Amino acid sequence: MADTSSFDVVSKVDRQEVDNALNQTAKELGQRFDFRGTNAQISWAGDEAVSLQADTEDRVKAALEVFKEKLVKRQISLKSLDAGDPKPSGKGHKIDCKIIQGIDSEKAKSIGKKIRDEGPKGVQAQIQGDQLRVTAKKKDDLQAVIAMLKQEDFGIALQFTNYR
Repeated sequence: MADTSSFDVVSKVDRQEVDNALNQTAKELGQRFDFRGTNAQISWAGDEAVSLQADTEDRVKAALEVFKEKLVKRQISLKSLDAGDPKPSGKGHKIDCKIIQGIDSEKAKSIGKKIRDEGPKGVQAQIQGDQLRVTAKKKDDLQAVIAMLKQEDFGIALQFTNYR
């Protein structure tokens, strides 16, 4: 069999980095003057979900902005954060956010189609669960595919792993 090179296209978020960003946000919400007396809080709401709460809609939106800043500082793409709209919850307001992990099948199909249509000849993409495996005979072709995918916006954060 001929030597082939490959890499995986994945969309994964380091949970520890998200946890660090969440903890930094919680600390800042407790210390900042403009959040005093607003009951602003941030917490995990399950494995891949974050919940923000505050007394007013403005303060919960501001808390979300602080969380986004902390994520960006930790090199986590905001495409990985699916933040809902503020909704009344009891006496205050609440925003539920989801951390997006993996590539869903529709996005995987569109990425595979893009590689087939515009990528170099001989490059193949296979969907493997929530990731794509891209193979080619030449490493230069793989690098061209990576450059092409970095320029395109698929609405999710893409990482390229297992390059060999």
